[in-house]
Amino acid sequence: MATNLDNLKAQMRKGMLEFCVLLLLERGDAYASEIIRNMKEAHLIVMEGTLYPLLTRLKNDGILAYRWEESPSGPPRKYYTITPLGRQMLAQLQASWDEISHTVNHLQNLQTTTA
Repeated sequence: MATNLDNLKAQMRKGMLEFCVLLLLERGDAYASEIIRNMKEAHLIVMEGTLYPLLTRLKNDGILAYRWEESPSGPPRKYYTITPLGRQMLAQLQASWDEISHTVNHLQNLQTTTA
């Protein structure tokens, strides 16, 4: 049972990752390590091997763009930014999240009132 639960939790996190990246980038441009750090602060553990392919796919789909900036320490950094298409997608994901969270909250409240 623990393996099934771990798998389910991993799938839920993976499904939310794209939404979370767009939420972060809506606040401002960021580079990959910064995105990972912000995710960890929010208790969403993301590995570079998961994030980089997602960022590349979102860039190829026109959801994100990037630019290179010199770093005060180390090599130049690739800063990601959300595009107008990305903002449209974020709005749709937000609407879906609101609907899903409303449904789950309703079911949780229903369960506590009938118990």
